[in-house]
Amino acid sequence: MTRIVITGATGAIGTALALHYAAPGKHLTLHGRRESVLDDVANQCRERGAEVTVSGIDLTDDAALTPWLEALCEPSPPDLVIVNAGMNINIGEHGEGEAWDEASRLLAINLRVPMAMGNVLGKRMRAAGRGQLVFMSSLAAYHGLALTPSYSASKAGVKAYAEGLRGWLGPSGVGVTVVMPGYVSSKMCHEMPGPKPFLWQPERAAKRIAAGAARNSARVSFPFPLDFGCWWLAVLPASISQWLLAKLDYSPPAANVDNAERPEERRHD
Repeated sequence: MTRIVITGATGAIGTALALHYAAPGKHLTLHGRRESVLDDVANQCRERGAEVTVSGIDLTDDAALTPWLEALCEPSPPDLVIVNAGMNINIGEHGEGEAWDEASRLLAINLRVPMAMGNVLGKRMRAAGRGQLVFMSSLAAYHGLALTPSYSASKAGVKAYAEGLRGWLGPSGVGVTVVMPGYVSSKMCHEMPGPKPFLWQPERAAKRIAAGAARNSARVSFPFPLDFGCWWLAVLPASISQWLLAKLDYSPPAANVDNAERPEERRHD
């Protein structure tokens, strides 16, 4: 039986991935923060013939995360692990800046958790000589966005970590794929500031991610026009990239201290 683990299974992409993989002969371990949504996703997967286990542990708590990961590796590591849980914040409606407590939580779930999971699971998969790890980054990893600086930084870190992990684990027969999506329709996506060109539906994104993971692609990035443009943002001088982003309405609003409000936190796990 193929064993698949998906974190962030109650988000748009996570749910689409769970339903994509759900089939007879598959055992899905689904992790999510919203219990009722998680149960609904699990039931839909069971209706498609999959065996399903759910978890709602605090991924940012090492005392809970490490034993959970070790248990997933008994008697052998999972075949596929998709590290998808995450969150986003922004600089606020009036550009007043991110709250540090929110940025700290973001870094914990977006960057530290993927690194912790890669550390534990990578060693176990390496010893077994098999397995596939998939890490969720973003096209924002190419060049930091002024509207979401902490999110951009966390996804750049995930990209670099996954690339390094692939170089370490590849010779042992373990695959590592980093996913860099553009805009995928979800509540979090639509609530974030800025334009959302080339918007994809979650089901389309899930198919592309699954296909890339099956090929052990080093990178799965989409959609092509936005991927190509974001790649150039990393290549061009920063002054030109930032000028282009401002022209495309990805610049912060003018400061207005009197009307400043606390930036809102967005989750997709």
